[in-house]
Amino acid sequence: MRIVVVGGTGHVGTYLIPRLVAAGHQVVNLSRGARAPYADHPAWGQVDQLVVDREAEDRAGTFAGRVADLAPDVVVDMVCFTEESAHQLIDGLRGRVAHLVHCGSIWMHGPSRSIPLAEDSETVPFGEYGVQKAAIARLLIDETARGGLVTTSLHPGHISGPGWHPINPLGNLDPSVWTALASGAPLPVPGIGAELLHHVHADDVAQGFQLAIENRDAAAGQAFHVTAPSALTVRGFAEYAAGWFGRTPSLEFVSWDEFRARTAPEYAEQSWDHLSRSQFASIDKARRLLGYAPRYAPGEAVREAVEWLARHGELDLELSAG
Repeated sequence: MRIVVVGGTGHVGTYLIPRLVAAGHQVVNLSRGARAPYADHPAWGQVDQLVVDREAEDRAGTFAGRVADLAPDVVVDMVCFTEESAHQLIDGLRGRVAHLVHCGSIWMHGPSRSIPLAEDSETVPFGEYGVQKAAIARLLIDETARGGLVTTSLHPGHISGPGWHPINPLGNLDPSVWTALASGAPLPVPGIGAELLHHVHADDVAQGFQLAIENRDAAAGQAFHVTAPSALTVRGFAEYAAGWFGRTPSLEFVSWDEFRARTAPEYAEQSWDHLSRSQFASIDKARRLLGYAPRYAPGEAVREAVEWLARHGELDLELSAG
C-alpha cells in the first residue's frame, strides 16, 4: 500500500516507518523537518520526505488537500491534537483515502473509576490534551459509523524507548529522580505510592499501528489501547528502578502540598497530571481483534530508555548488570 505518515520522525514513527518499509509498503513522511528519527535505520533511505508546516496549513485550510493529493491508500496521523484539525483532515480525505489511522492517548480517559480501563470506559477527561484526544476519538468512531471515512484510533500509554527521557516513578521528567534512586537519597512521593503508571515501548506502539493498517476490516471504526500488558504502581516502579543500581529506594510519602513545596512547579504539575489519572488500560481488545502482542513489560521499556540516556551522557548513572 501507499502510506502517508504525518509526523513520522517522532517516538512511534521512528519504529513504525521501518516496519512499514520492511513489510513492502511505499511510505511518504510529512514532517516539519525539525528533527531526525530517534534511531537511524536503512529503511529511511526508501522513504519520501516532505517538509510541511501542519499548523500553518491547517490555518490556511490547505493541509488535508495536500495529503489527499499524494494519493495514499492509508494516512497515519501521529500529530493531530485538536478536534478542529481532525475535522479538516477527515473532510479532506473522505472519499479519497481508504483508511485514516490516528494516534490518540490513554489520556482520552480521566481518572480511573475501575481498572483496567476499557476503550469505552465512562470517565471524564480533563486538561486540554485529554479533552481533545477524547473528542477526536469520538469524532472518528462516529465518522465511520455514519458510513464515511474508515478510521481507527490507537491510544498509547507513556511512550518509552531509547533517545528520550521516560516518565519516571514520580510521574514526571525530573532527571534528579533517577539520581536519587541510584544513590539511595530520600525521594519525596506524593500520596501513598499506590497510583498507577502505564508505560509502553515505542516499538510496541508501532506494532499496534502496523496491525491496524494491515487489518483494516478488523480495525474499522474502532479505538484501541496500545500499552504494555501490565502497569506499575509508583512504589513498585521506584523499587524496581532502584534495583537497577543495586539499591533499595528511600521513599518519603508526603502530602501533595508538601510535594509541591519541594518540587519545581513544572515537575510537580507533570506528577499531578500522571498520578491523579492513575490509569491501567486494558489491551484485551487489541489482542483479540488485531493480534497485538507487546514484547516489553513496562519496566523493561523504561530501563532501555534510562540505559540509553546513561550511555549517551544525559544521565550520570551506572546501572548494574542484573
